[in-house]
Amino acid sequence: MQIKAKTVDEYLKDLPDDRREALEAVRKVIKKNLGRGYEEGIQYGMPGWFVPHSVYPPGYHCNPKEPLPFVGMASQKNHMSLYLMCVYGHGDSSALEKFQKAWAKTGKKLDMGKACVRFKKLDDLALDVIGATIKSIPVKDYLKYYEAAILTSNKAAAARRAKAKSGAKKTTSKRSATKKKPAARKKTSKK
Repeated sequence: MQIKAKTVDEYLKDLPDDRREALEAVRKVIKKNLGRGYEEGIQYGMPGWFVPHSVYPPGYHCNPKEPLPFVGMASQKNHMSLYLMCVYGHGDSSALEKFQKAWAKTGKKLDMGKACVRFKKLDDLALDVIGATIKSIPVKDYLKYYEAAILTSNKAAAARRAKAKSGAKKTTSKRSATKKKPAARKKTSKK
C-alpha cells in the first residue's frame, strides 16, 4: 500500500479509518516514550522516528543521505507493520531478547520477522511492551550499539573477502600443481 505523503499526518489521513486509528494509537505510544535526540518524519515512504543528521552526521550506512532509522510503521496490503530497528539493528541482542520475553508474558502472539512486527488490528499489539522498549534505548546507547554492530559487520565482511580471496588463490595453485604437462613425444626416426 504505497502512500505518497510528505508528513506523518498526511500519511495517516490517507488511510482507511480502522488502520488510521490503529497507527495513530501506535504513534501516540512511540511519541510518549521516545527519548531526546530522535525526530519524527517520513522515511522510506512511511512514518518513522530516526536519529537526524544533526545528531549523527554519517546517517544510515545503507544510505548515508538518510538519517539513522530507529522505528517505523506502515500500512501494508494485508497487514500493518511496526519496524523496530531499535531492537534488531542496534547491535545488542539482549534488547531483542528482552522485547520477546516481555511480549510473551502478555499472552499475545508475536508475529515478527527480523525487525518487523506485523499486526492486523491494534488489539494484536502489546503497546506497553513497545513503549517500554522504545523508552529503554536513549540515542547515545543506540548510536553506541549501532556503531559497534557496523564495525563488527565490516570486520566480518573483510574477513570473508580475505578468506574468499585466499581460497581462490589456493584453488588456482592446487589446479596448476595437479595439472601435468603432457609428456613430450619422442621423435623416432624411421629407417
